[in-house]
Amino acid sequence: MTAENPDREPVITDGQVVDAFENFDTAATPAASDEVAAGAGTDELAKVVAELDQANTELGYAKAEIANIRRNALSRIDRAVEDERVAVVSRFLDIADDLDRARAHGDLDAGPLKALSDKLSGVLDGLGLVGFGAEGDAFAPDLHEAVQMEGDGDNPVLGAVLRKGYRLGERVLRTAMVTVTDGESASGAAAE
Repeated sequence: MTAENPDREPVITDGQVVDAFENFDTAATPAASDEVAAGAGTDELAKVVAELDQANTELGYAKAEIANIRRNALSRIDRAVEDERVAVVSRFLDIADDLDRARAHGDLDAGPLKALSDKLSGVLDGLGLVGFGAEGDAFAPDLHEAVQMEGDGDNPVLGAVLRKGYRLGERVLRTAMVTVTDGESASGAAAE
């Protein structure tokens, strides 16, 4: 607290009281100093706000990238699980064919093989395996492999089914091997 400014603390150097602001430019008034400080504070505040906005934008990009990585990883996991399920079920198709032939011969009407066949069919059904290709179904080239064609092909339907086709979900594991014949035409069925 000096005589000129009671709010200012005195500075003591080498045992003498020295006013630290003696050589200070007195042209700057306290009001002008406040305006300069306020302008500098505003510039600094604007700079900090801009940095905050940039950090928020970068954070949003990082969150979106993490969400994309997570979604892609889950998609790859689902695809890998489905591929493994297809690989396992595909190995059992020959056994399912053998059981279908035994069932057609009447070997699975009773006995221990019937129980085994029922259990295996239940497991494959539980995994989502669906057979297709029954006599009289409409012929579809993406689902059926025609080994013989009878008729002119106006209304192709399945004749004899030589090997059943299988689908797991939406995926076709194996096409059905069939003979194709002409079915009743739509006009012929309506006339009856």
